[in-house]
Amino acid sequence: MIRTLPSTKLYKYGYNAFILLYFVLLFSPLIVIMVLAFNNSNFPSLPWNGFTLDWFFGEGPDKIGIFNDARNMKGLRVSLYVAIWVTSISTIIGTCAAFLFEQEEFRFKKFFYFLMIAPLVVPGVIIGIALLSFATSLGTFLELSLGLDVRALSPGLFLVVCGQCSFITTFVTLVIIARLKKFDRSLEEAAFNLGAKRYEVIWYITLPFLRPSIIGAAAVAFLLSFENFNTTMFLVGSNATLPITLFTQIKDGSTPVVNAISLLLITCVSLFAVLNFYIQRRNAAKASKS
Repeated sequence: MIRTLPSTKLYKYGYNAFILLYFVLLFSPLIVIMVLAFNNSNFPSLPWNGFTLDWFFGEGPDKIGIFNDARNMKGLRVSLYVAIWVTSISTIIGTCAAFLFEQEEFRFKKFFYFLMIAPLVVPGVIIGIALLSFATSLGTFLELSLGLDVRALSPGLFLVVCGQCSFITTFVTLVIIARLKKFDRSLEEAAFNLGAKRYEVIWYITLPFLRPSIIGAAAVAFLLSFENFNTTMFLVGSNATLPITLFTQIKDGSTPVVNAISLLLITCVSLFAVLNFYIQRRNAAKASKS
């Protein structure tokens, strides 16, 4: 919509109605989930039977809250463990890849760039199945040929981390490349002329410039890892992540504790996003003043 152009009242009403409908469809399911987290019912749905906090702090036997539910708390710990590893690995590899594709020239650069972004168009289910098949085949070959039993090649957290890193690293790389395109190369050239070494230029000039994008890319990597389901479903072993645990509970029939978990996740992610936005604005304000 170009606001400088004249428009009819019908167009304005239709435009406002579309915006309203969009946000209603976007947020109404979340609001319903958040409200039902306090519903005094044994089913995660209507009707409303009164207010309760048992789905957060209940100790049983009829109602076990999230903070006393060993299964869900274990899934939360596993998801945090995987997300921390995936974030760390993806951020490091993604930063190096951004330097490689943005600042270096080498043969078949476009081909390797295509390979780098390929995981974005491959469904997560396919990535999970492919990695599981590869790991299983390699493990069988090593066991039959060399007598080696490599437990890391069996379904488990190692394969989950590898599977998630295979596509999350691409997101990190693209975010940092977008920031690196705005970098003024003359700053590096000036540092080289003053006698700085390559690693000093990167550490004291380039990385500080990239810090906001690195932090933002790490935040995206953490959230993508924490909520990932498709790839993780095929690679997880006995230690299930929280999305897998929730899926199992919903499939078998669950209580409003699922709504309570959803409310906590929505709250934490929202606070994290607001904090990240505040930090980015503060850094931008400092940079503009300097």
